[in-house]
Formats: sequence, structure tokens, C-alpha cells
Amino acid sequence: MSTTIALSGTKKGVISIAKLEEPYGKDSGTVASIGISLSGNVDAPEWKVHLPLDNLDEVIEALQALK
Repeated sequence: MSTTIALSGTKKGVISIAKLEEPYGKDSGTVASIGISLSGNVDAPEWKVHLPLDNLDEVIEALQALK
């Protein structure tokens, strides 16, 4: 599963969101991967973060609180 969102304030930028299973090798935990590419290259974002799925609900709450 992956999603791409247009990055506000840019001409071609995108935010890419994907679920990665075992991103660091066998038995590593599943993460939500969030990447930002100013050039629109989903496969090579300039910035990315991996969030353990166990922390996802708390991160979503914190992000929603920013609104």
C-alpha cells in the first residue's frame, strides 16, 4: 500500500507514504515510511522518516493537534 500527495507550495513536489515490512532485515518491525521529494521523484525522496507502526496512533494525534 502506498499513497502520493502533492506537496503544497511546490510545482512538482510530492509526499509519499508507504507501509514497509521488515525494512531493516528479517524480523525488523513494520514501519510507515514518509518521504518528501521536491522534484517529484517518489523513488528517491530528499527527506524520509520511518515510524514504527506501534507509534503511529500517537504520531497521528500529535500531528492533528498542530491544526
